[in-house]
Amino acid sequence: MHNTSASAAGLNAQQRSAHIRAVVMAQGNTLRERYPILAHQDAIGVGILVFALAGMIGSAALYLGGYMAWWACLLLNAFFASLTHELEHDLIHSMYFRKQRVPHNLMLALVWMARPSTINPWIRRHLHLNHHKVSGTEADMEERAITNGEPWGIARLLMVGDNVMSSLIRMLRAKTWAHRFSILKRTLRVYAPLALLNWGAWYVFLGFHAANGIAGLMGTSVDWSANTLAVMQVIDIAVVVIVGPNVLRTFCLHFVSSNMHYYGDVESGNVMQQTQVLNPWWMWPLQAFCFNFGSTHGIHHFVVKEPFYIRQMTAPVAHKVMAEMGVRFNDFGTFGRANRFTPRGVEADASCGSELARES
Repeated sequence: MHNTSASAAGLNAQQRSAHIRAVVMAQGNTLRERYPILAHQDAIGVGILVFALAGMIGSAALYLGGYMAWWACLLLNAFFASLTHELEHDLIHSMYFRKQRVPHNLMLALVWMARPSTINPWIRRHLHLNHHKVSGTEADMEERAITNGEPWGIARLLMVGDNVMSSLIRMLRAKTWAHRFSILKRTLRVYAPLALLNWGAWYVFLGFHAANGIAGLMGTSVDWSANTLAVMQVIDIAVVVIVGPNVLRTFCLHFVSSNMHYYGDVESGNVMQQTQVLNPWWMWPLQAFCFNFGSTHGIHHFVVKEPFYIRQMTAPVAHKVMAEMGVRFNDFGTFGRANRFTPRGVEADASCGSELARES
């Protein structure tokens, strides 16, 4: 089924991409003229960071003081952490303090601390910029790492929300010990030190409570030492205020991102084939913890240098022109074909593949 607008007829993929880019950039300029405050990009970035960190710290304080339920603290901090992910992404593209390295790197350090489940952001910068160059191909290590192109099953379910489990499964799949050692060394390098602490605490938390649960089912109990119980009290708090929120945020982001990006049969450099807009109503619980990523990240592939809050504001216009030019919307078939662009039994449109596009 082809719903591409007549205005796109006769245009090749590059021309369609250029048209989308021009329309979206023009809308961004219109917004900046209408709201002069948007010109203060560095200050806005700092303000969002302060808001997110204050929210996380405030929620943690309310929980520790007995004024907030654990689940409310966990959900709120997952949302606040999702803001810091968007800031990190903008920082990777040098959108804040581009020529001032001290505040730029301080912001990178703070957003990393708010999301200790992630890789070193200075290393991620190289992976992400490479993602834009080779999106949808085997060389796109960033998306491959979060299961893009992986067939759905138990393995992908385990891998999509757990960075360390993803590395472990890839190690087990490796055919040589040299390859396994290479994966291990790379994992330790990119996740040290924060992610190793974060996921280590998560596994200790799961193991401790699983042991108690099994013992309870057997009508007995585990005789933990006082030191172990003291350590677990700290870990339990950490899981509520920062580890658990980032486990939830990671799962939501990776699930959405890995399924909105295409993989495996994408024409090199063809932005029209790299992503879809993934924004069905039933995905809102996931979108809430990755800041509407499925709906707006595709815009970023066309207009790279717009900060995330501008993408949210330009989305209505962007979605309209993207649909007109043939970008896909809510192509759920990607779940069943390991994120390949070409539907089974359907010949892909070589210029942009628009058979599933529709206006949002």
